[in-house]
Amino acid sequence: MAFLELKGLQKDFGPLRVVKDFNLDIEQGEFVSFLGPSGCGKTTVLRMVAGFEEPSAGSISVGGKEVTRLKTSQRDMGMVFQAYALFPNMTVAQNIGFGLKVRGASSSEISARVTEMLKLIQLDQLADRYPYQMSGGQQQRVALARALAPQPKVLLLDEPLSALDAKVRVSLRDEIRAIQKRLGITTIFVTHDQEEALSISDRVIVMYQGKAEQVGTPFEIYNRPATKFVANFVGTLNTLEGTVTDPSAGTVRVGTGEVVLKGKLNGSKAGDPVSLALRPEAISLGRQPGRDAMLGGEIAEVSFLGSVIRVRVGLGQESVSLDTFNSPASPPPAVGDKAEISFSPEDVLVLH
Repeated sequence: MAFLELKGLQKDFGPLRVVKDFNLDIEQGEFVSFLGPSGCGKTTVLRMVAGFEEPSAGSISVGGKEVTRLKTSQRDMGMVFQAYALFPNMTVAQNIGFGLKVRGASSSEISARVTEMLKLIQLDQLADRYPYQMSGGQQQRVALARALAPQPKVLLLDEPLSALDAKVRVSLRDEIRAIQKRLGITTIFVTHDQEEALSISDRVIVMYQGKAEQVGTPFEIYNRPATKFVANFVGTLNTLEGTVTDPSAGTVRVGTGEVVLKGKLNGSKAGDPVSLALRPEAISLGRQPGRDAMLGGEIAEVSFLGSVIRVRVGLGQESVSLDTFNSPASPPPAVGDKAEISFSPEDVLVLH
């Protein structure tokens, strides 16, 4: 039995169903991320878990106990919001200890726990400051400590980094993951940022139109997308439109060339259109060992990005982008040059 079980969750707002038959088992101590575009239902699922929204159907269980109809205060969960939601008239220490005070903990218990949390978030020296005296990253650390202070069974994070600048986001997301691992607390993290989800999660749930499109490890989500939406939403993707020429041999015509995709065209007929996808890192400029599929084209665009040079190669009506490392000894190709690209057939995704 999983520690946190979501079974058949649905949520209707009037005639609109925003979450549709959502099922998920989360193990104790696992860090999972809900990833998807705005309006896909990820925050609604989180709010149902927290108790802020009541499911129209389905159930939520924690540690074998159903909590579907319990109040938020009875669920033993900690919540961190996008807006820091700190009490402006309270110091850092008072904010962190607030939940413990509400639960009736003694002054000594609160003081000891607040000291522990301040050390955990590395803000020992700021205990007496007020929120307005702190940076956004520091305020979000305090919000995290406040959620963790009562020792909840589950930690819920609703896009907690979206209001921060890029450099602080990277630093704080790594801190959140390190703290989560240290405490071993079961965590759900909601984000629309692919890099965040892929970099810190044990598993990622990609959501679209109220449903879980795919559940898997970051490696599986990126390298083995189950649907066309997941393939296009997660990471950068080159999509090529082709035509099946010989399904038994696995041959597809792309532009003026052909590639062989053995075992990937089951059920196709000659003349059928097919969408092929390749990650930029799966494509090389020129012939490379182990990359036996070749297509010829012309350099359409070259962008210098410092350590990386991004090259777009036109293949007739189609084009692909690939990245090569910048080398002072090897100048980049010029727009208009003839070019060949190579890739392994195993790296091609056939999108349905």
